[in-house]
Amino acid sequence: MSAREFPVRRLRPARLAMYAIMVGFALFYLLPVYLMFITGMKSFEEVNISRMWDLPSGLRFDSFMAAWKTLERSFLNSFQMVIPATIVSSLLGSLNGYVLSKWRFRGSDALFTAILFGMFIPYQSILIPLVLTLQRLGLYGSIPGLILTHVVYGIPITTLIFRNYYASIPTELLEAAKVDGAGFFTIYRRVILPLSATGFVVVAIWQFTSIWNEFLFGLVITNSPQERPVTVALQNIAGSQYTMWNVQMAGALLVALPTLLVYILLGRYFLRGLLAGSLKG
Repeated sequence: MSAREFPVRRLRPARLAMYAIMVGFALFYLLPVYLMFITGMKSFEEVNISRMWDLPSGLRFDSFMAAWKTLERSFLNSFQMVIPATIVSSLLGSLNGYVLSKWRFRGSDALFTAILFGMFIPYQSILIPLVLTLQRLGLYGSIPGLILTHVVYGIPITTLIFRNYYASIPTELLEAAKVDGAGFFTIYRRVILPLSATGFVVVAIWQFTSIWNEFLFGLVITNSPQERPVTVALQNIAGSQYTMWNVQMAGALLVALPTLLVYILLGRYFLRGLLAGSLKG
């Protein structure tokens, strides 16, 4: 078989220019990660703002080890908070989206608008009633209190995503299930859930990232270093007299690593799910 049967596909200049622009934007976006990495590899004496782009003199992981010793406990706290909060808020958002998209009732649009209103309430405006409520529930200063807070604050966005996603599911499927005698939860379990994988990926990535990076609730609700999430512990790395920027940058990179890995591994499913949910709704 000759080489002529396999013609080489030449890229057009416009496509090459587009690829070059995309690569340039990607490199520009990764500059902070690069700066954090090389600063974390430097010794304290090498850290200087006038030479911050210079490569380190050698491979040193002392800063990463020091940051990890400080953040190790808080990493566990964050995972104990993020995983259940993401799962519970995703399930509640799925049920809300199912009801508001497929079981329409009088006042459903007003209820949906009221739920969405929660997305626009600033965190700062509800801190005092939030703390008082958690104190009365016996959850203030604990990880379960943080979980409850993030679940409640996550319901509006998860409901919006799932409602739009379920709007693309043909109503005829539900009607056929009703004819067969299936009820509310049976339809949800056997019809809706098997079709919700992409929607759950989108919501889980969104919630995981938002909850992991959140700082204000973690600072206000927890009152003990043993219960604080990793974002609060990272802020506490800074010393009162001076800041060891190499350790601070190494810690920031360690804290950002879980969300970076989530988007690297599941980013394409995230975009696919967003596009699927934007077709209707």
